[in-house]
Amino acid sequence: MPTRENTRSPAPHAADSHDMIRVHGARENNLRDVSIEIPKRRLTVFTGVSGSGKSSLVFDTIAAESQRLINETYSAFVQGFMPTLARPEVDVLDGLTTVISVDQQRMGADPRSTVGTATDANAMLRILFSRLGEPHIGPPSAYSFNTASVRASGAITVQRGARTKAEKATFERTGGMCTRCEGRGTVSDIDLTQLYDDSKSISEGAFTIPGWKSDNVWTVGLYAQSGFLDPDKPISRFTEKEMQAFLYGEPTKVKVNGVNLTYEGLIPKIQKSFLSKDKEAMQPHIRAFVERAVTFTTCPECDGTRLSEGARSSKINKISIADACAMEIRDLAAWVRALDEPSVAPLLTALRQTLDSFVEIGLGYLSLNRPSGSLSGGEAQRVKMIRHLGSSLTDVTYVFDEPTVGLHPHDIQRMNDLLLRLRDKGNTVLVVEHKPEAIAIADHVVDLGPGAGTAGGTVCFEGTIEGLRASGTVTGRHLDDRASLKESVRTPKGTLEIRGATANNLRDVDVDIPLGVLCVVTGVAGSGKSSLIHGSIPAREGVVSVDQSPIRGSRRSNPATYTGLLDPIRKAFAKANGVKPALFSANSEGACPTCNGAGVIYTDLAMMAGVATPCEDCDGKRFQAQVLEYKLGGCDISEVLAMPVAEAEEFFGSGEAATPAAHKILGRLADVGLGYLTLGQPLTTLSGGERQRLKLATHMADKGGVYVLDEPTTGLHLADVEQLLGLLDRLVESGKSVVVIEHHQAVMAHADWIIDLGPGAGHDGGKIVFEGTPAELVAARSTLTGEHLAAYVGG
Repeated sequence: MPTRENTRSPAPHAADSHDMIRVHGARENNLRDVSIEIPKRRLTVFTGVSGSGKSSLVFDTIAAESQRLINETYSAFVQGFMPTLARPEVDVLDGLTTVISVDQQRMGADPRSTVGTATDANAMLRILFSRLGEPHIGPPSAYSFNTASVRASGAITVQRGARTKAEKATFERTGGMCTRCEGRGTVSDIDLTQLYDDSKSISEGAFTIPGWKSDNVWTVGLYAQSGFLDPDKPISRFTEKEMQAFLYGEPTKVKVNGVNLTYEGLIPKIQKSFLSKDKEAMQPHIRAFVERAVTFTTCPECDGTRLSEGARSSKINKISIADACAMEIRDLAAWVRALDEPSVAPLLTALRQTLDSFVEIGLGYLSLNRPSGSLSGGEAQRVKMIRHLGSSLTDVTYVFDEPTVGLHPHDIQRMNDLLLRLRDKGNTVLVVEHKPEAIAIADHVVDLGPGAGTAGGTVCFEGTIEGLRASGTVTGRHLDDRASLKESVRTPKGTLEIRGATANNLRDVDVDIPLGVLCVVTGVAGSGKSSLIHGSIPAREGVVSVDQSPIRGSRRSNPATYTGLLDPIRKAFAKANGVKPALFSANSEGACPTCNGAGVIYTDLAMMAGVATPCEDCDGKRFQAQVLEYKLGGCDISEVLAMPVAEAEEFFGSGEAATPAAHKILGRLADVGLGYLTLGQPLTTLSGGERQRLKLATHMADKGGVYVLDEPTTGLHLADVEQLLGLLDRLVESGKSVVVIEHHQAVMAHADWIIDLGPGAGHDGGKIVFEGTPAELVAARSTLTGEHLAAYVGG
């Protein structure tokens, strides 16, 4: 007979009690003392309107603290080389595991960065060709377009004990870089007519380059007073020697007005000033100048492969490394699978796994030579996922930021399967998401809100997906929303013809885009939508293009500076008080001298996180005390910058503070659903969806008859999509033509005309598979888009 001790169940192990990530008192950004418990080894989805605090909780609190704690395990010496991270504003964070963040940050726009270099696939291919390529041309570096060939010789001194001996030495390194384009694949050609008017002299203001004014000693003054040129002679009458010095002169020290400066030719100066910088980070007028003045053409020497002749001549089974990188990855995977060479078996296994991961994640249509800066936010995020798919790690927390961005409804199921697979290996998966199809697979849901900005930051619901539906929150109410097809569609007022489009995978496409209506271009990821629209339309007159390139900005940038709103506000303050507008800029004369207009004092603590304390002199207001004495409508400049957009729109709309120019910009911000943002909120604190809409509001001011929008629903909550559709309708009704690249079924259902590309991705796409109204697409169900749209509107 068993004893009582034997029948008693064993006590649970102490280690098994840590099954929750506990967050108490989170106050990062707009979070208001949030306390939640997240189950480990489960898939938790965070929902809520854009700006409700999802990213602040998941990325800026949980992921940031995990990274900070891991960094602290290294020695102080090592920490000195790592980014310093401040502890998030939170009382207790318990039960954290190692966090791997997979966000939507665009991959570097450096022209030397490609899909292959970003995923290490190129590195493995280079080793493969250095071992098996015929003829053998050298080590892996000989196949790298980022490595130049170098040869040097000279004398070196070798000291052994008491003896010193001089020896001759030769150093040689074989690189694969094309010498003509320096591994970029393209060569730039500068249109000189955009740089200067050759009928004028330098002293008459010949230069037409932005910022090159006659009183600028560093630019115009340098050329006028260098002594190499006659500043009073029209440029068209320069001698051959003068023209050579003017355009291509070598760097030379000269003295101008008692200042030592370096003179160099106009072409190298423009290349250093403009072409070496990221185009997306430039101010709009500078970017427009660069696009006008510089044309990029395929390098004639390497035919765009970036590689030297030697690297292109070495082949495996008649395929060079340039050919391999130009293949679609699914074709390259098949080619690698056919290679059977025992001497490189481990390398082939690793390369096959990487390439198969591309195909599995739905990116088999890419090629390894695709510039990483040209990937969309969704593609970049999935490329980052690749290194984690085959990982043997378990009990890791994976954090994803809208992994379904840029995915056709057909592709979302594949992404869901990947997230579930990561969870089933014993990992905790945290996903910030808006799509109902992705929310549906959650084990646990956390809904933040109820609104955005200061109206958000609280947990409205925690529990299951069924509980969310019944909860009555904004997300719960909209979770089962289904748009209905339009009863009547608008009649086009003309067409915009595209003929023989062949960019990327397009197959000689001819299409007429209707004008005066809402036209939606759709198709699976990689079908050729962006190639068709961005490659054929924006070059034309009167086109306003709002793409997915990110807004860049420092903590000094805010909605008021980004949209140009601050200019009319400063002028209104200056006019009302009879002083200079520069006084009302925290980056200029009005800045508090103690904190230089930052509002906080930063103290660098070496390998520990720096400390930011509010400036005691200006109390965080960023302006000098005397500037704050100047009022407009009873408010000083700091009080105006603290206003939400909706309040500021009312403030500048009437009365003493009425400023039509400011009121117009504020109206556009309210139109895109940003009425809750404060004018002075740093851009660094805005969510992805907020930045996208801020960009849209800015471009609405552009004068153009055709608006091209690239996935404007990115980062938008289900409730916000309705507001976006209202905005698109208003644009069309005001006489504009709107072309939208989009996957969201609600936008498709609302369209007047749909152009569907496909039928697949990469070389399986590039064709028009349907043109017509949404009702005709649903009735035909002849494409993947048609099937999914029919299921969506059918409830």
